[in-house]
Amino acid sequence: MDDRGTELAAPTELQEITSRISDLSKWREIFSFRGLEFNSTPHQQGQSSAGRGPAGAGQSPGPAQPPATVPRPLVLPRGVSLDTATRLQELLFRNSPPVFSREWAAAHFSFHPPHSHLAYGLQTGQGGTRAILAAVQAHITTHLLFTRETESTHLERLCRLGPGEQGQALATALAETLWAAGGGGRAVVCLVTAPVTTMAPEGYRASSFTERLQLFEFLEKAAAQGFICDHINSFKGKGNHGVILFLYSLLFSRTLERLQEDLGDTVPLLNVSSGNVTCTEVGSAMCLKHSGFIIPTYDLGKKYHLLINPMGKEAVLSLLLTGRAIPGALGGGRGPEPGAGDGEAGAQRGPVGFLRWERAPLERQVSPALRTPRLPVWLCSVSGRHSVLFGTDSRLLSDWKSERIFHLYFYSGQREQTRTAHLTIDTHSHHWEEARREGPCSPGQRRPALEMAIRTRWPGATVSWNGTDPFF
Repeated sequence: MDDRGTELAAPTELQEITSRISDLSKWREIFSFRGLEFNSTPHQQGQSSAGRGPAGAGQSPGPAQPPATVPRPLVLPRGVSLDTATRLQELLFRNSPPVFSREWAAAHFSFHPPHSHLAYGLQTGQGGTRAILAAVQAHITTHLLFTRETESTHLERLCRLGPGEQGQALATALAETLWAAGGGGRAVVCLVTAPVTTMAPEGYRASSFTERLQLFEFLEKAAAQGFICDHINSFKGKGNHGVILFLYSLLFSRTLERLQEDLGDTVPLLNVSSGNVTCTEVGSAMCLKHSGFIIPTYDLGKKYHLLINPMGKEAVLSLLLTGRAIPGALGGGRGPEPGAGDGEAGAQRGPVGFLRWERAPLERQVSPALRTPRLPVWLCSVSGRHSVLFGTDSRLLSDWKSERIFHLYFYSGQREQTRTAHLTIDTHSHHWEEARREGPCSPGQRRPALEMAIRTRWPGATVSWNGTDPFF
């Protein structure tokens, strides 16, 4: 190219660089909210920034990257349209006020102190979010015990966690559930475009922030996990509505269309109530219109609670455990039956199981595939309260000899528990046969509810609490 051609090409290249810098400034503004700081370091798929050192650490200095360099892979967010928000609120609330309670607004993923006896455990608290937190806890336990590489053994794997390991375990559990909800081909992570810096005062109904959601879609599980790990404070931090963001991520990963197919007429997923009284509908509440959404306002002197509709709760738990939001899946209702016996569950068995026991007789039993997961970790629903039961021997459910006398551990998620409960299960003691004619709730047969839940998997087993007073 002659000198004249060079002179003509130079302005073109300069204009291109200027244009790219302009685009970079535009995206910097979009990503400038907390938890989504723009980072000029390329983002490796499946790798969290938690494991990287300062920029340039351990590397020989090289030429500076041009200003137009963009993190790769760059995941461009999309907002939520009014139509999508309306459909989402219909699934969640139907005709109830489309607003989350203060309890839900405050709920986030909070671990016990690092390097403590319960460092692996989320604090599940009370109320409608407990079932979701307990289900995530089951996935966290599975990862820490059976997939994480560490020199620690048994319970040491769980209690020696530092803050970074807690965040990594949470990111892995969230990514696993979102990926399963997406059918093993996609995951959607929901974040908000502005941080929530203050907690709602007592009695205040937190307003909807659906219009501020940004959806980040991933087609590789490792990339989704790395992204969640990089922005884990959006789920762990106080005031960030972490549980709500995860619930939204779960629903969008499944897609609203497939959710509607799964649920059928089982909506809403959430139920607004005050004690035992259902709140009035939107039509009888004073409302304000904000950004295209109807935001009800209430008497601030009253307390309202947001619970999960019983069938909706089963659908949400099914989505967390199986990747499908089918209300009957946990009890063998509308969900697909994996087989007649435990050994026939085959490919239907997931990494986390489910056990349930109620004082009142249940018409539907938990399916064999959920009672016998691939790994010995169960989400337990005991008299309506959710907790996690687990073993540390990965062979427990694959070798019948291991099921004669074995050990299980129990975590309730409540503040009263300071150590993991150690249970010994004996499936070969037959002392109960002496009182076979007595009913399961008769004085001679009455046992702690958790023991009854364990017997739904191992009928007639004896359970020793090893010196701990039964508390569940």
